[in-house]
Amino acid sequence: MTMTAIQPTNARNMPVMPKGTAEKKLGQSDFLQLMTTQLKHQDPFDPVDNQAMVAQMAQFSSVAGISEMSTSLKSIADQIKVQTQLLTDIRAETLPAS
Repeated sequence: MTMTAIQPTNARNMPVMPKGTAEKKLGQSDFLQLMTTQLKHQDPFDPVDNQAMVAQMAQFSSVAGISEMSTSLKSIADQIKVQTQLLTDIRAETLPAS
């Protein structure tokens, strides 16, 4: 059997860039593509362990939850910033000039 070198690639069969050169982070769609690619190419006589699959799904769920929480917290922080600026403006208008 001949052995050939395997070049690292992503789910779209594109070469993986060295660390620090790519600015895009993996998202939900990337995870789903990787998972479906893994399932397509697994050995049917030696499938992925059920516990490993459940662990991957739990990790994905955690990452998705953290992402949603981050978005929500950013929205709340933006609203607080706007409210604080509004209160500062109202306060400046109502204080008597010295």
